[in-house]
Amino acid sequence: MNEYLKNLERIEFVITLSCTGRCKHCSEGEHTFASSYIDSDIAVEAVKAVCGRYSIKSLMTFGGEPLLYPEIVSAIHRAAYEMCIPQRDIITNGYFSKNKDRIKEVAVMLRESHVETVMISVDAFHQETIPIEPVEFFADSLKEAGVHVEISPAWLVGRNADNPYNRKTNELIGKFAAKGFEIGDGNIVFPQGNALKHLGEYFRDGETIKNPYEESTYDLHSLCISCDGSVLNGNIYEKNILQIIDEYVPV
Repeated sequence: MNEYLKNLERIEFVITLSCTGRCKHCSEGEHTFASSYIDSDIAVEAVKAVCGRYSIKSLMTFGGEPLLYPEIVSAIHRAAYEMCIPQRDIITNGYFSKNKDRIKEVAVMLRESHVETVMISVDAFHQETIPIEPVEFFADSLKEAGVHVEISPAWLVGRNADNPYNRKTNELIGKFAAKGFEIGDGNIVFPQGNALKHLGEYFRDGETIKNPYEESTYDLHSLCISCDGSVLNGNIYEKNILQIIDEYVPV
């Protein structure tokens, strides 16, 4: 077993970088391009192969907006369920369609693929460009279908910091809390990409902030597979995921 991945316990898939939002806090940038999306069959093969060697505790799908491709998301989560991964989550902005029938269809699709939790990003940043009505309808549809929903806001500076963005976020999530939805801790906006470009005044000049999502390349606990198939120093479209793992050396 590769010593650098001896503690591997999580698989992540970036389904696509295409997005329905244009959020000023996004660490990925403007999202003004059409992105590729992960191949469903190859992604499922990767899940099964990794689970055959490692005890994987969690799997997450995100983007971009992952539910632009709900059939792919569902296939990956179904494989995760079949491989007995206990925690199976999605992060979504909740806005992938305006058609209510399609929204309900996707909610049922996620239930049938055994998604454990759908974390919906609701905050001042997302709602600058994403209408709240279809997001609320999606949350309601998930609840009706029996899927656990967690509202996951982005906070500027900190959850208790007093600024216009956090005040608007509290107002927005209050509507979901009033309907009985769980409000999660969310995350703190990280100064990268759009956030650094549009929100620089809220970060101290010269301050170095560690990216909370980065791991030591010498002790990886998570395997993150990008929408173009790239992972570690290889690509699952070109090599078997276990071969990529075996050949991995930090650079």
